[in-house]
Amino acid sequence: MAGGGFADAGSLKRAHLYEYKITSYFIFSCIVGALGGSLFGYDLGVSGGVTSMDDFLIQFFPQVYERKHAHLQETDYCKYDDQLLTLFTSSLYFAALISTFAASSVTKNKGRKASIVAGSISFFIGAILNAAAMNITMLIVGRILLGVGIGFGNQAVPLYLSEMAPAKVRGAVNQLFQLTTCLGILIANLVNYATERLHPWGWRLSLGLATVPATVMFIGGLLCPETPNSLVEQGKMEEGRRVLERVRGTANVDAEFEDLVEASKEAQAIKNPFQNLLLKKNRPQFIIGALAIPAFQQLTGNNSILFYAPVIFQTLGFGSEASLYSSVITSVALVIATLISMFYVDKFGRRAFFLEAGAEMFCCMVATAVVLALEFGKGKEMSFGVSVFLVLVIFLFVLGFGRSWGPLGWLVPSELFPLEIRSAAQSVVVCVNMIFTALVAQLFLVSLCHLKYGIFLLFAALILIMSCFIFFLLPETKQVPIEEIYLLFEKHWFWKKIVADADQDRSNGHA
Repeated sequence: MAGGGFADAGSLKRAHLYEYKITSYFIFSCIVGALGGSLFGYDLGVSGGVTSMDDFLIQFFPQVYERKHAHLQETDYCKYDDQLLTLFTSSLYFAALISTFAASSVTKNKGRKASIVAGSISFFIGAILNAAAMNITMLIVGRILLGVGIGFGNQAVPLYLSEMAPAKVRGAVNQLFQLTTCLGILIANLVNYATERLHPWGWRLSLGLATVPATVMFIGGLLCPETPNSLVEQGKMEEGRRVLERVRGTANVDAEFEDLVEASKEAQAIKNPFQNLLLKKNRPQFIIGALAIPAFQQLTGNNSILFYAPVIFQTLGFGSEASLYSSVITSVALVIATLISMFYVDKFGRRAFFLEAGAEMFCCMVATAVVLALEFGKGKEMSFGVSVFLVLVIFLFVLGFGRSWGPLGWLVPSELFPLEIRSAAQSVVVCVNMIFTALVAQLFLVSLCHLKYGIFLLFAALILIMSCFIFFLLPETKQVPIEEIYLLFEKHWFWKKIVADADQDRSNGHA
């Protein structure tokens, strides 16, 4: 079907015929595949800790070091406001958003595994450069290579997990990516807590240990099987069927395999998948999955807290060790929240987690702003009670994010798109995510300096807006086979008008 129109709805509505068992082969494939998240997580956790270490600041950012140790009233909010320092963090994400388009071609033509392996190699080299850095240039080049690794990994891993998983457990399986991300953050914070005492080279060890998740991801990429969807897309029908039977634990996969083959035929008819993304029939998925959700994920403010948790806590008057310890607490909250989401997202659905956690996150941001407005910015350290309250509120905020926008920000986009544009769409997802990740990373500290507690009220307002978006525009996707998701938009109160217009335009075109 030229132009990649919808597959015939009647032929695709056979999800009730899908059979599967949870096999050891399937579990192994998903766990190994999910290890790609550890790259993203370790970097998220390690960057903020390293940029708060005195030895690192003395060598690369002496002016920030001097401001950090000046206890003047006007520097409470602004002591870390340095664009070169934030470029150290955000350069990675600018590199990731550019590299994801190269990753799209590799993922589509060579398979999901190829992107996972390529990403691990780039990340490994970047980690070595950062650990050995003698000047700002080496640091930034290393960060760019780390970004290329993350661009490839984040492009391929969510697709890999969504395609390997049976529909009824796809939510939990896909969230293995978020779980390994959160474990990477936790391990990075524990590493920072230990290396902060190792003078003057502790920061080098923190950055150099990023080679460990890269090595694990490389080995995992070699060992895990390619997805049946990708194999069929590459024309490897027999191998695709063989892998599908093995991951499903049954030979009765005719219905699911036929759906894969039909979806693949649609995909092969598409000459320019990026152009096809913009067609009206794909408009709902494009707006929700490729633009809104990845942007909103960063605009919650959570990654600002994860990037700069040690910096934030030091800014709030915590000592160096205490701030790193508080960062460990927030990363523990992420792991706990992700486990909650994994176990219950396929029972209660995506919308429920988005909405109830959104209310919790909104309240936490408002509470943080109120406390800072009343107690902070007076040139003195806050009281113990107020500091504990802030850590608790941030813990609850991260707990909310960790079971909603964190994992679902990757899960929902990876399951919305039809096969013919899935790899291209995932590149846009990663690109938009990284654009906003980089912008937030680059602008958060300067915003904290100028807006003060108002930055948290801004995040609260954004959380309210995105919760309304989810309530009105996102259909529930739990337990719907990935090749049948498009049917939800044909029945949605708002999107069905746009999809119907697309069908009408196509009918007129063939008339």
